[in-house]
Amino acid sequence: MPRYKKVYESHAKTYEALVYREDFQGNILPAIERISPLAQKEVVEFGAGTGRLTRLIAPRCKFIHAFDAYPAMIDEGRARLGVLGIENVSWRVGENRAIPVEDASADLTIAGWTFGHCTSWYPDAWKEHVASAVKEMERISRPSGFAIILETLGTGHELPVEPNERLFEYYSFLEREFGFARNWIRTDYRFDSKEQADALTEAFFGKRFPLLMEANGGAILRECTGIWHCQF
Repeated sequence: MPRYKKVYESHAKTYEALVYREDFQGNILPAIERISPLAQKEVVEFGAGTGRLTRLIAPRCKFIHAFDAYPAMIDEGRARLGVLGIENVSWRVGENRAIPVEDASADLTIAGWTFGHCTSWYPDAWKEHVASAVKEMERISRPSGFAIILETLGTGHELPVEPNERLFEYYSFLEREFGFARNWIRTDYRFDSKEQADALTEAFFGKRFPLLMEANGGAILRECTGIWHCQF
């Protein structure tokens, strides 16, 4: 079984410990709002995980229906948002190609770091899986609703790179077949120490990365994130 699936199934707390430290500059939320202002919006989130996007979006929008295929991730996300007192989120199990909500029920659909896994989990059929997920976004969207997809453009890099050939093909597929436009932002991780950075990145990515060390002992891992968007 691929490593990431094992993390999502059984190591939600470790995953949360990693992603909680991403985007310490706070670039993701303004980038989303430049595409689709969130005030009074109903949002459906695909692959919500432990809620790294959910906790950013929820205070700004009307309501979020957050879905993930892995119950352990949902349990962790629900607990984290509960501590923060965020109550306008519904958490449910849902697979990206079959989200259990009505047609035309969302002003914004969003998927962070989830569709890209199809390229490794289904190497001979990833286009079919991605197309089904994007069509599900379209089905759920109200007229003129926006869809946003976030994916990596390079961990450990200062400027965007195409992480591998399959992801390059996937990103091109989004743009060519569905008309998504792309921009990018930096979403660097900040860790308390080199030891913490090495432990968490190795647990998820299976390797360590070059770090920028701070005077106080903290460590920064550079990350570029692509943001694809379209309006249905």
